[in-house]
Amino acid sequence: MDTMRDRFAPVVSRILDEDPRVAVVLAEIGKDGFAGAWRRHPDRVINIGIREQLLVGAAAGLALTGMRPVVHTFASFLVERPFEQVKLDLGHQDAGAVLVSAAASFDWPAGGYTHMAPGDVALLDTLDGWTVHVPGHPDEAETLLRHAVAAGDDKVYVRLSVQTNGKGLPVDGQRFLTVREGRSGVVVAVGPVLDAVLTATENFDVTVLYATTVRPFDAPALRRATESAGTDVVLVEPYLAGTSTAAVNEALPDVPHRVLGLGVGRRELRRYGSVEEHIAAHGLDAAGLRDRIAGFVAAPLRG
Repeated sequence: MDTMRDRFAPVVSRILDEDPRVAVVLAEIGKDGFAGAWRRHPDRVINIGIREQLLVGAAAGLALTGMRPVVHTFASFLVERPFEQVKLDLGHQDAGAVLVSAAASFDWPAGGYTHMAPGDVALLDTLDGWTVHVPGHPDEAETLLRHAVAAGDDKVYVRLSVQTNGKGLPVDGQRFLTVREGRSGVVVAVGPVLDAVLTATENFDVTVLYATTVRPFDAPALRRATESAGTDVVLVEPYLAGTSTAAVNEALPDVPHRVLGLGVGRRELRRYGSVEEHIAAHGLDAAGLRDRIAGFVAAPLRG
């Protein structure tokens, strides 16, 4: 099966053919995937070299002229390294763009910590007005990429990963999906952690919500779920643990509730190993999730 990033270049290349307002801005990484699109649209496929601050600044300039820039590199080089430009060139100037990242939290462990970005969504949370999509399957990535490009002049972040669920679901770029219903707690599974969550909770009497668009956070869906499942809420996110805890609290301001935020821990794992080893070390595999969710919600087993 192809990865989300494998799907990215062909999808956006087709969008370039369809919409003369769209431009792609690259910093070396990913340029080979756009070789054909560059031959067709040399003025709208722009590789600025290994200059990540300029990557975002150039995108902002294109946006201010009325273009819809799609900006791509690894998450650490797209959000963390040029954060000042994300904050000022895009945010302060109210210039819209679609930032599309790869490598996620630890998708390329051999690349070292410079290529890891578990804090990217939390960092964007310090800014106003960003939509954040976290697909869990290449089919969902394609859908959400098209939503992102079509979103007028909005500021959108699409977080691609090599981690994936076994099948894509019909996501709409807005709402959470209810994939299991229960009466003893709510588990919100974000993007590619869904399969592990479903395995971990298969015998628990809990509701499982699937989130691929996390900003804006679908507060109405969470509130509806807690009305029947109770107000113990577990967040399972493929990035920094607790990133969306505040969003849960804001969704339930008038309801006594408890929140457990599971995700990538703050401790740096220096023996980089494999993606699977990182998942297990952070307790994001099915066994690790099962133990921590069971200890929190005390959910009775399904009969």
